[in-house]
Amino acid sequence: MKKIILLFFVALATSLSAQDWQEDYTQALALSKADNKKMVLVFAGSDWCAPCIKLDKTIWQSEEFKKFAQNELILYKADFPRKKANQLSAELSAKNKELAEKFNPQGHFPLVVLLSEKEEVLGRTGYLKLSPKEYVAHLKSML
Repeated sequence: MKKIILLFFVALATSLSAQDWQEDYTQALALSKADNKKMVLVFAGSDWCAPCIKLDKTIWQSEEFKKFAQNELILYKADFPRKKANQLSAELSAKNKELAEKFNPQGHFPLVVLLSEKEEVLGRTGYLKLSPKEYVAHLKSML
């Protein structure tokens, strides 16, 4: 019985990590280079930007995107929350601001930037009223 429970939790943990948003940009970039995968860099305001929240719920959390991302992409979200309860560490906030200066100087939210392993911008997009399948096809067209 213990083995069955253990297997269940291992399977659950594996399925939950299928969409692995990296917590550190430097590590995400290193993974991109090591795995020879493109990176999706998302600029979002997770607690104030309605299109960012919609993009998260309709696309990033969809099974279609998760399947695509698992094999093709490294994911990093540069979040810019406004509520005190959601504030990031000073170090992470500074890193996200640095990324915004480099890849999002106009301050668009949400902004989805596709990057090569060498940090070359392959394409930019944002929230679009597309199904997850259509959005994945849109991202693929930029790769």
